[in-house]
Amino acid sequence: PKHDYAYHTEAMDRAQEGGIDDVGLGVLFGLEGYRYEFAGLLMHAEHLEAVHGVGPHTISVPRVKKADDIDPEAFDNGISDEIFEKIIALIRVAVPYTGMIISTREGKNVREKALELGISQISGGSRTSVGGYVEEEPEDDNSAQFDVSDRRTLDEVLNWLITLGYVPSFCTACYREGRTGDRFMSLCKSKQILNCCHPNALMTLKEYLEDYASEDTKKKGLAMIESELKKIPNEKVRQLAARHLAEISEGKRDFRF
Repeated sequence: PKHDYAYHTEAMDRAQEGGIDDVGLGVLFGLEGYRYEFAGLLMHAEHLEAVHGVGPHTISVPRVKKADDIDPEAFDNGISDEIFEKIIALIRVAVPYTGMIISTREGKNVREKALELGISQISGGSRTSVGGYVEEEPEDDNSAQFDVSDRRTLDEVLNWLITLGYVPSFCTACYREGRTGDRFMSLCKSKQILNCCHPNALMTLKEYLEDYASEDTKKKGLAMIESELKKIPNEKVRQLAARHLAEISEGKRDFRF
């Protein structure tokens, strides 16, 4: 019988052929031996690049975690924090252009180390139960997909990231501008995507600070924006970004490069 990877690869191929040109990969580590899963993940990324010219837009790295009817200790293939961190670092080296995602399955300490090793997308304030974003999750709710380890609010996570020196970004500009698939990859691999990502990050962060942030987060975030704006190398882009940032303070929204 085919392994899950075979079905997964066929599905990705059909998606690419059908016009879905941004796809993401991810292994739920702990179900199978991690060496096999890790090798299969990288082979799948290599296959997408070779056949379609577009590798994975993102790679996620979840681990089996406690849920209502799941005990991680019952799985023989669980991995330690040390092995988990090595996997993240090796994926970043092997697939340097991909976005790497870590969820609130992991606690603060593991997520902080993962950021240093190459994670580029991180969640905050997540709820995993049915209807969890509509109403507060009751303590006896057993519909959660998994237990959340990092229970900080979104504002607390942003404050933490800013304090660590990372620029939080809420940018979705590439999808909205049609920069997907080979159009995204060509910019990403040539590092030209930085001309879009950096100013877009600052502008979307400014919107969050104006509309939702606590006073402490806003103070730290505005200081970061002022510092980061000076680092935009293209003078025309820097000036336009500065103008849009000022317009956001005046109540205007939704600027993007």
